[in-house]
Amino acid sequence: MDLGEFIDAVDKTVELRLNEFIAPVVWRRGGNLFEMAVAVVLSQNTSDRNAFKAYDQLKRRLGEITPEAVLQLSEDELAELIKPAGMYRIRARNIRALADAFIRHKVTPEKLREMGPVEARKFLLSLPGVGEKTADVILVNLGLPAFPVDTHIRRIAKRWGIVGNHGEISRRFMEAVPPEKYLEVHLKLIQFGRDICTARAPKCHICPIGSKCPSYTRR
Repeated sequence: MDLGEFIDAVDKTVELRLNEFIAPVVWRRGGNLFEMAVAVVLSQNTSDRNAFKAYDQLKRRLGEITPEAVLQLSEDELAELIKPAGMYRIRARNIRALADAFIRHKVTPEKLREMGPVEARKFLLSLPGVGEKTADVILVNLGLPAFPVDTHIRRIAKRWGIVGNHGEISRRFMEAVPPEKYLEVHLKLIQFGRDICTARAPKCHICPIGSKCPSYTRR
């Protein structure tokens, strides 16, 4: 099996639980671009469950999460609201700085789409608190071609014999997946990593790839 066949096996067997992923949930509920960006920042280096708790507290306090509303909060109050996500003081500083950048640059979905994926990604990476994964999550939820690589996908890729930095792993998956399925497959791979191809004691005996995986372990 090649990478495309591995991905196809996961795609066909994983039943996506979309409500577990904060970025598409916020975006599909009608959240604005800044609100989705904040949701993604809250999910950095923590679980989506913790990110949802922090996001919900901020949402209840502000109603609509906009740059202007966030900047009305003191850094201490913002930090307290997003505490469930962890690293709350650093996140609070980054979110306030991100709010200021959104206002200064007049960031909108239309602006990013007009830039195109390459320039939009460069622009997002220039914003406070936005790294490669965060930029790619924002882009792919906007319908622009990007394939975010998180810790689960990085682990799965390594077990499948794919190594490299974020960009190299992302490129390999983009080459193997139709563009219209980037978001769906990205989310399914994360769920596959949470449920089956786990960090410890992967469930190889129920994996749809099974013994064809280079890292298959009989248990």
